[in-house]
Amino acid sequence: MPTYDYECSECGHRFEKFQGMTAKPIKKCPKCGKMKLRRLIGIGAGVIFKGSGFYQTDYRSSGYREAARKDTSSSSASASSAGGSKTTVNSDKTDKKASKK
Repeated sequence: MPTYDYECSECGHRFEKFQGMTAKPIKKCPKCGKMKLRRLIGIGAGVIFKGSGFYQTDYRSSGYREAARKDTSSSSASASSAGGSKTTVNSDKTDKKASKK
């Protein structure tokens, strides 16, 4: 249920009202009692997801999930084999400092 903003055009009283989407707008101002209340158009509120999280892949087919698992296992295996051969690059500044001492 959304929260609507209301303003009385007679007394200027502004307030929020928690109403269902199908509820009719309020017409009577709770402060002055005149029938000059109007519902304002607001920017709305953000959607709040509660829980551990919602991901695009949560609702994918089982075939897609299996293919994704195979893809990540093959890419991690190739990354670990490539990681064994590290090359170290020494800068010229390090070599010059060592030779001056």
